[in-house]
Amino acid sequence: MRDETKLVTAGRDPEGNFGVVNAPVYHASTILYPSLEALQKTHAARAAGERVVSYGRKGTPTTWSLEDAITALEGGYRCQVFPSGLAACSNAMMAFLKTGDHLLITDSVYGPSRSFCDTVLRRFGVEVTYYDPLIGAGIADLIQPNTTVLYVEAPGSQTFEMQDIPTLTEVAHGKGLVVMMDNTWASPLFCKPFDLGVDVSIQAGTKYVVGHSDVMIGTVTATKECWPALEASAGAFGQTAGPDDVYLAQRGIRTLSVRLKQHMESGIAIAEWLKGRPEVHSVLHPALPDHPGHDIWKRDFLGASGLFSLRLNAVSKDAIAAFIDDLELFGMGYSWGGYESLVVLADPTSYRTATHWDNTNPLLRFHIGLEAVDDLIGDLSAGFDRLNTAK
Repeated sequence: MRDETKLVTAGRDPEGNFGVVNAPVYHASTILYPSLEALQKTHAARAAGERVVSYGRKGTPTTWSLEDAITALEGGYRCQVFPSGLAACSNAMMAFLKTGDHLLITDSVYGPSRSFCDTVLRRFGVEVTYYDPLIGAGIADLIQPNTTVLYVEAPGSQTFEMQDIPTLTEVAHGKGLVVMMDNTWASPLFCKPFDLGVDVSIQAGTKYVVGHSDVMIGTVTATKECWPALEASAGAFGQTAGPDDVYLAQRGIRTLSVRLKQHMESGIAIAEWLKGRPEVHSVLHPALPDHPGHDIWKRDFLGASGLFSLRLNAVSKDAIAAFIDDLELFGMGYSWGGYESLVVLADPTSYRTATHWDNTNPLLRFHIGLEAVDDLIGDLSAGFDRLNTAK
């Protein structure tokens, strides 16, 4: 089946739920057993890797419905739901790292994931090395005898570098590394990490899966070989997501195809318009032909989302504030992936270590929502007028 069909059908079981279209929402903690024999059989089945309802935290048909839908779309063997995107990122790393191990992680990684590496992982004796996202086959020079995990993210958070993931995975697997990828930007609709050689795929479902800026949720999908470690670690940390949040993510994923296509179309249209503005130094969007990583994006991805950045020509902070403070259709806030457009000022110089980011040209990150493109352009045009007046 094509992805659009999978989005509608995967993880649903109307025949097993009295004909109800959507999976039921189980609010569960305690599960009662009719007999000691039934309890013991349930525990034996869980030990054998079977899905059985044994305790609310260990899964119900509500969570399984979402996990099955993500797995069907993304590939891989099984999926685990987490209470946030960051929880998905951190738990994926904890499942495959231990004291004395070495982690290679892209210098363009999502900021909170970087913070987790610099605090929790280092405190537990994991060595962390950040690498240039454009390193390609040169990653081999950074692999040490104790390197166990390579963590990639494409495109890069805020700065949108494209990584050559097939090359990175080939080199990493040759050294026995587990490769994990943050696939939030493209979602499993527009990028298939397992086809690129990735072992563990991570998503902040808070973004496009949910799509309505009202739920925190994360997912991690793994190959059959990596699944036992992920499942055991998630269980040991007691990680789960609430049934109402899971239900809203289930509902969101059914319309992911039509929403993401619109985000992509509108995002590209506005990115191209911004390229023509005299106030703009450059636009960082992998789907634009002049982006340095466009060829990789075109080879490995099936589409683009509504998230990209631009670099302004050198301008004062007062002028930037005049531009963004009074935008009517662009909210100023973190996260993205919802139906509304957003903008934030970013400064990668504050955290880059393996690469240098020149902040002479201020960086603005945009998320293009589902509003009419002409209305968004009108709002931005008025913002540029304010910027020019405040120079």
